Amino acid sequence: MSQTRVYDPIAVSDLSTVVAEHAAEPGASEYQSEAQLEAELLTLLQAQAYEYLPITTEAQLVANLRAQLEALNQITFSDAEWDSFFETRIAGKNDGIVEKTVRIQEDHVQLLKRDDGTTKNITLLDKTHIHNNRLQVINQYEVGDGEGGAAHANRYDVTILVNGLPLVHVELKRRGVDLREAFNQIDRYQRTSFWSGSGLFEYVQFFVISNGTLTKYYSNTTRSQHLKDGAQPGKARRTSHSFEFTSWWADAQNRPIQDLASFAKTFFAKHTLLAVLTRYCVLTDDRLLLVMRPYQIVATEKILQRVDAASTARRLGAVAAGGYIWHTTGSGKTLTSFKAAQLASRLPGVDKVLFVVDRKDLDYQTMREYDRFQKGAANSNASTAILKKQLEAPSARIIITTIQKLSSFVKGNKGHPVYDQHAVIIFDECHRSQFGDMHTDITRAFRRYNLFGFTGTPIFAANSGSGGNPQLKTTEQAFGDKLHTYTIVDAITDKNVLPFRIDYVNTIAVGNVIDAQVPAIDTEKALLAPQRIRQIVDYTLEHFDQKTRRSSAYALGDKRVRGFNALFATASIDAAKRYYNHFQLAQSDRVPDRKLKIGLIYSYGANEAGDDGILDEEAFDTDALSTDSREFLEDAIQDYNDLFGTSFDTSADRFQNYYKDLSKRLKNRELDLVIVVNMFLTGFDATTLNTLFVDKNLRSHGLIQAYSRTNRILNSVKTYGNIVAFRNLEDATNEALELFGNKDARGVVLLAPYAEYYAAYSAHVAELLAGFPLGQPIVGEEAQKEFVKLFGQILRLVNILTSFDEFAGSELLSPGQMQDYRSHYLDIHAEFRRGSEADRESINDDVVFEIELIKQVEINVDYILMLVGRLRDQRGDGDDKEIRAEITRSINASPTLRDKRDLIEDFVDQVSLHGAVDDEWQAYIAARRERELAAIVAEENLREPETHAFIADAFRQGELRTTGTAITAVLPPLSRFAPQGGHGEKKQRVIERLGAFFERFLGLSGEKGTS
Repeated sequence: MSQTRVYDPIAVSDLSTVVAEHAAEPGASEYQSEAQLEAELLTLLQAQAYEYLPITTEAQLVANLRAQLEALNQITFSDAEWDSFFETRIAGKNDGIVEKTVRIQEDHVQLLKRDDGTTKNITLLDKTHIHNNRLQVINQYEVGDGEGGAAHANRYDVTILVNGLPLVHVELKRRGVDLREAFNQIDRYQRTSFWSGSGLFEYVQFFVISNGTLTKYYSNTTRSQHLKDGAQPGKARRTSHSFEFTSWWADAQNRPIQDLASFAKTFFAKHTLLAVLTRYCVLTDDRLLLVMRPYQIVATEKILQRVDAASTARRLGAVAAGGYIWHTTGSGKTLTSFKAAQLASRLPGVDKVLFVVDRKDLDYQTMREYDRFQKGAANSNASTAILKKQLEAPSARIIITTIQKLSSFVKGNKGHPVYDQHAVIIFDECHRSQFGDMHTDITRAFRRYNLFGFTGTPIFAANSGSGGNPQLKTTEQAFGDKLHTYTIVDAITDKNVLPFRIDYVNTIAVGNVIDAQVPAIDTEKALLAPQRIRQIVDYTLEHFDQKTRRSSAYALGDKRVRGFNALFATASIDAAKRYYNHFQLAQSDRVPDRKLKIGLIYSYGANEAGDDGILDEEAFDTDALSTDSREFLEDAIQDYNDLFGTSFDTSADRFQNYYKDLSKRLKNRELDLVIVVNMFLTGFDATTLNTLFVDKNLRSHGLIQAYSRTNRILNSVKTYGNIVAFRNLEDATNEALELFGNKDARGVVLLAPYAEYYAAYSAHVAELLAGFPLGQPIVGEEAQKEFVKLFGQILRLVNILTSFDEFAGSELLSPGQMQDYRSHYLDIHAEFRRGSEADRESINDDVVFEIELIKQVEINVDYILMLVGRLRDQRGDGDDKEIRAEITRSINASPTLRDKRDLIEDFVDQVSLHGAVDDEWQAYIAARRERELAAIVAEENLREPETHAFIADAFRQGELRTTGTAITAVLPPLSRFAPQGGHGEKKQRVIERLGAFFERFLGLSGEKGTS
C-alpha cells in the first residue's frame, strides 16, 4: 500500500464545498483486495481527523451514540431519560427509513423530557455550526443471523458516524469487480439486516460504493425506491430507482473524481461531507431525499459568494453584482435554483428573492417543483395585484413570478419602497425575453439587486440575433460573468442525461434516405403538400412502435407500461392542423386498442425560430388565434375530452387546465403522441418521452432545447433520446453541438452508426452459439459467469439496435432461441440469489444481471391464457404437446411468472372443455388466493378481518406497506419478551410470508380490491 500523505490546509472557505481543481494521483499499480482497500480508506479518514472506533455490536453503537449526544448537547442523561429518549425520539418501533430521514433533514432538534418534569432540546445534528458535529468511522460492524430479527448474518464494510448516528455507509468491492455489485450488496443488507435491532442503520442518508478504481454516491431514496420496485414485495414510485441514478463526485471543472483515494480526500473532507449533509440535501414533499451533484453545489455557492461579495463591495444594482449559470437542459436547474434561492433568502441583509420564469405553464411547473422541494417555500402569484401584496409582505421571502407580471408591476408602481430593498432576482431561462424592454424596465426600477440567470443554451455573439438592443445581445451583456458551466457533453459523460440517436429521413421520399447533399425543400407550400404529409404520417405510424419501444415493458409508478411516448413538432399552426387530420384519417380503420392516443396543442406565437435559433414562447392567448385555428383546436380538445372523459375548451382558464392535464398524461404515458408547434419543446420534462418527430426548421438554442425533451434518464431500457428528422437538420445539429458542447461533442452526444453496434452484436451472437449451444447444460460457476456476461452484452446491444430501421429482419437469434437463452439466464440468476441468501460467500461478485432488460420482453398472463385456450381447442389432435411445451417455455423465460408456475400448470390441467378461459382463470385464482391466505392466517394465528383488509388494501395500492401501524394490526397479541420468538421476530416472519403471498398473486387477477 502506498504511503498516505497528510495535507494541512492553507485556508478553508465556508463557501467552497467542492474542490476547485483536482489532479488524480496515479492509480494502484498492484492488485488490491477488498480488505486492502478498506485499510487504505480507514488510514485516509484518520489522516483527516476522523476518530476510529472498534465498534462491532449494537450495544457498543448505542453506548457511543449516547456519549456523542451528551457531548454535543452538553448534558448528561440519566438511564431513564436515555432509555425513554432513545425509544421514542431515535428508534421508535414503527419508524422506517422515511421517518428517520425526516428526523435528520427536518426535525434534527428533538425534545427530551427530563426526570424532574422539565424539557430540553436535544440536537442530533448541528446545522448552524457544522464543525461542532463529531465524525467517527467504524468498520466490520456485525449483525448475527437472527440477531434483532435479522434474516441473515452480515458484516458491513465502512460506516461514518456523525454524532454517533450512522449517516454515511461505504460498500467496497475489490478492484476489477463491477461497481453495480456494491450497489446490489447494499440492497441485500436492506432486505436482510439494516432494519434489524434498533434500526439505526436506517439513518444512513447516503451511500458510497467503490471498487477502488471507480467510486460513486447516492441517497437512501435511490436505494429504498429500487428495493421497493424490485426485490421487496409490491411496487413503488419509479423515481431515482436504480444504479442509473448514482452520481460521480467531481471538482469545480466537472472532472469526475473516481478513484477511492481521491474521493476520500475530497468528498470525505470534513467540511465537504458536513456541508453536503446539512446544506445540500433536499427532502421533497413526497419524502424523497435528493443529494445534490457537485456542479449543482458549485453553481449555488458561486451565486451566494457573488451576493456576499457585491454586498460587501457595495456593488448592488450593477451587472457586476450578478452572473449566469450555464447548466445544460436536463441537468437539474430547478433544484439548483431552488437551493440557491433558499440559501440566498437566509443571507443577512437580503430582503426578497424573486424567481422569474417566462410563461404561465413554466410558472405552474416550477411552482410544483418548488412545492415538491419544500411545501410553502415559495409564493406563486396569479396576478400583478397578488405580486404587489407579496412584495410588500415581510414574510414572503421567496416569490415566483413571470417576467410579464414583474414588468407590469414595475410600470404601474413607480417609486415603490421595494426598489430600495436588497432583492436577489433569479431568471430561470435567461434568453431573448430578458433582452428587451422588460429587462431594461426591471433593472432601472430596482436599485439594490443581484441579477442571476440560468440557461442550458446561452446566447453568444455567434448565435445572437440581428435585431434588438445592441447592449443586450448576449447572455453576458444582460447578466454579467459566466459563474459556472456544465455542458451537454459533461452531462452525457456523467450519464446524467442520455445521448441522442438521429434518423435523417429525407423530405422528398419519406422512408427512402438519399444523398445528404440534396437540399431539403424550403417552401412551406411544397412542404405542406398532402402527398408529403401522408408519407410522413405513414412512416410515423409504421415505425412508431419501433421508435418508442412498444415491445418493451417497464414499471411506472404502480403500473406496468409498454414503451415510451413521443412529440411531433410542426413548423406552423397550419401544419399542425393538417398533420392532426392525416393521423385521424390514417387510423380510421384501426381497431380501438391499436389506435395511437394523439393530442394536439398550440396557441398564438411565432412559429419558426428567429435568426438566433430561439423558439418563440406560445402564450395561453387563444383569443389571438384566427377563427379557423381556434375552431380546429376546439374540435381537437373535444376529441381529447371524449378520450379521457374531461371537459376542457379554448377559454382562458380551461385552456390552461387542458395544458396541465395534457402535460400530466404525457408524463404518465397515457398519451402516445402530441402534435405541437412550439409548446412542450422548451421547459417541459417527461422521463417517459423518448422520441421527437420533427418537421420543422430548428437550429442553435431551439434545436438543443427541442432534442433535449427526449433524453431524460428513466431506466436501463431507455438508453438514448430518439430524433426522427423529416428535414435536413444534420448541419444545424452539428453546429449546435459545437456551439453548446465543443467541436468534439458529436462523438459523445450522438450514438455510433448502426454498423458498429451490429458488428459487435454479430460477434457476440457467434460466440454465444459456439460456446453455449442450446440443449447442453452450462456447467460450473466460471462457465455460468461467462454466459451471463456474454448474454448481458447481447441484451444491451439488442436494446439499442431495435430502434434502427435496418435491424428489422436482421436478428441473428430466433424468438425461440432468445426465449431459451433467457430461461437459462434466469435459472442462473435464481441459483446465484439462492446461494447468497443461504449465507454462502456470494459467487456473483463480478457478474451483473440485466434483469430490467429481460423484463422488457415480459410474457404476460393474457398471452399464457391465449395459449391455454388454443391447447384446450386442439386437445387430442397431436398439436397439444407442442402448445403445452410453449406454455412451459414461456413461463420459464418470464421473470415474474416463474414463481407462479405451479398455479398456471395446475390451472392448465383442470381447465374445462367449455366456458370462457378468462372467467375460469379469475375464479381459479380467487379460490387459490383465498385458500392460501387462510392457511397463513391459521398458521401464524393472525387476526382474520384485519389481515384480509390489509391484503385487499395492498392489491388496491399495488404495494405491501410494511411500516406503520397497519401491519401491527394483523398480528396477534404477543409479549415483546416471549421466549418463543419475540414481537420483532414474529412481525418480520409475517411480513415475509404476506410479502411472498402478495408477490405470488400480484398481477394474476383483475379483482384487485378483493382478497
